[in-house]
Amino acid sequence: MSQPLRRKCPDCGLVNARADESCRRCGAALYEEEFIEPPHSEAALPVKPKKRSLLKRLVWIISATGILLIIFYASLLFSADKPNPDQLVKIQNAIDLLQRRGFSREAFVLSRVASFRTTDNWLNAYVGHRDAYAATNFPFEVVTLYPEFFEVPVDDCERAAVLLHEARHLFGDGEDAALENTWKGKRQLGWTTEKYKQTRVWDATMRLTKARFPYMFQCGGDGQTDCL
Repeated sequence: MSQPLRRKCPDCGLVNARADESCRRCGAALYEEEFIEPPHSEAALPVKPKKRSLLKRLVWIISATGILLIIFYASLLFSADKPNPDQLVKIQNAIDLLQRRGFSREAFVLSRVASFRTTDNWLNAYVGHRDAYAATNFPFEVVTLYPEFFEVPVDDCERAAVLLHEARHLFGDGEDAALENTWKGKRQLGWTTEKYKQTRVWDATMRLTKARFPYMFQCGGDGQTDCL
C-alpha cells in the first residue's frame, strides 16, 4: 500500500504537503493521522480490464464453432448403425463401378469423404424423410443406406445409380440437380432402358424424373420418349 503524499489540517481543512509539520494557513500542528491521499493518485484509479483483441475473439469463435460441429458430427455417426461386412462389399462394388465408368469425382467423395450408415441417425429420425433408398446429411457427408438399397436394385449398376444420386448431394446439390445429373449420366453408367426398363429402381426413377423434367421426355413419334 502506498504512503499518503499530503495531509489535511484538522482545524481549517487546508491540504498541506507531507513534509509540513504545521498548517500553512492557521499554523495548527499536523499529525500522522491527518495524512490523506491525493484526489487523483494512481491508487485511487480503478484498474480497467484489458479488452480481447479482434484476432483473439475470432479465434475463440472459430474454435468454439469447430468443437460444436465435431460434437454434432459425432452424434450423427454414433446414433446410427454401421454397415455389416456383406453390405460394405455391395457398397464398394458400386463405387468401383462408378470409378470404372468415368465418375471419378463421385467415386472419390463416396470412398474418401462419405461415412455410411444403415439406420437413421437422430437427425433423420427427428425430421423424417420420404421413402427412399438412401439419404444424405450435407455438409456432414453422412450417407444413410436403407434396407431397400441392398434388396431392391438388381445388380451393382443400379446400386451405383443410387450412389451417383447421393454423391451429388455430397457436393451440395439439391434434389432436382441430383436427379437430373443421375438421369443424364445413366448411359455412361451402363444403366440403360434396354436392360433395366422392367426394374423397380428404373421405373421409380423414370417417373420421378419425368415429373420434374418433362422436357427430357418429349422425343420420338409420340412426343413422350426419353430424349436421353
